[in-house]
Amino acid sequence: MFGRLHAWSSRHTKLSEALRVAPLAGLSLFGAWPYSTGEPVGTGTPLDLTGYLAVSTAVLAPLPWQRRWPLAAFTGVALVSFGQWLLGIDPVAANLAVLMALWSVAYSHPFWWALAAALVAELGVFLVLVRWGQVSFSMFFSGSIFVVTAWLAGLYAGTRRRYLESLEERAERAERERDQQARMAATAERTRIARELHDVVAHNVSVIVVQADGAGYAIDSDPEQARLAVRNISRTGREALAEMRRLVGVLREAEADTTDYTPQPGLAQLEELVRGAGVPARLRVSGVPSELPEGQQLAVYRIVQEALTNALKHGGPGVQALVELLYGGTELTVRVTDDGRGAAAPHSPGGHGLVGMRERVGMYGGAVSAEPRPGGGFEVLARLPVPARRAA
Repeated sequence: MFGRLHAWSSRHTKLSEALRVAPLAGLSLFGAWPYSTGEPVGTGTPLDLTGYLAVSTAVLAPLPWQRRWPLAAFTGVALVSFGQWLLGIDPVAANLAVLMALWSVAYSHPFWWALAAALVAELGVFLVLVRWGQVSFSMFFSGSIFVVTAWLAGLYAGTRRRYLESLEERAERAERERDQQARMAATAERTRIARELHDVVAHNVSVIVVQADGAGYAIDSDPEQARLAVRNISRTGREALAEMRRLVGVLREAEADTTDYTPQPGLAQLEELVRGAGVPARLRVSGVPSELPEGQQLAVYRIVQEALTNALKHGGPGVQALVELLYGGTELTVRVTDDGRGAAAPHSPGGHGLVGMRERVGMYGGAVSAEPRPGGGFEVLARLPVPARRAA
């Protein structure tokens, strides 16, 4: 409710300022009745109704600017009140504007400005008591209670406002940093994927060259062998072209020369990966295995590797894992589950494992999810489309 009220007042500045002054203006009008009788009011300079309204208007006039220029508004109210004291005019209801302006200064200005305004208000209390001839500690203390209350209320409100603004700024900065880190992680992962797929594409092109040379030598002496080599060239060329199309979106022009010439792992190395995962794990393969491109095999290998690493880091003592590959005709399902702590595992900020898995699976038109299981433990589930087989 307070948030909506603040937003409304920000949109309707003039109207909100008028509403702030309205209660004090109404109180001043209510106090005008004794001055309309023609009888003297108080012991100071006598005022008629017109004089009372003129003094009240002069005191209230700076208040509409207290939100935009609080120090100037307080100065104006204080000067008018001091002039009123010099003329010997008794305080009126409108003089409570000093407390309102003091609150605005304490709310929006640094401490020393707020303290100076409070001292000016205290001086005003003292001058009023001098005019009345009632200067005593008890009377000064009673008048100071209102000044100190308005001052402390403004300081508290201003401190809270600045605290909330710092929280909002910190949240916005954290959100920007998080988005930036996510973009950097995605960029780094794309670069790493491009470097890995480079070896796959280079291998396919090398196979094409070797097969083409063999077909050229055998085309006269062994036509059947040449025909087989041409078929292999066609199949390998299609695979290389598919890899290069996927590579276009992630390839970077200015990449440092840090190429790793180690052969990239695939499905054949999954059994070794599961055995050396660091946690007790089993590999289960269901369905009829399909021949996958080397880049897609690499994606499956990295997904399983990341899932087992997470189980080792967050699963807790005694965790066990199960790696399942389910071939379903046109789709390969990769499921890695563990019986560890699941949702109870401590959160570690800054990890980008899931970002990397999504990047890899997204390159092949698949989907991946990673979440705690209802009964405990954690599950990583990835689905990748399987390329259709081509007739020889």
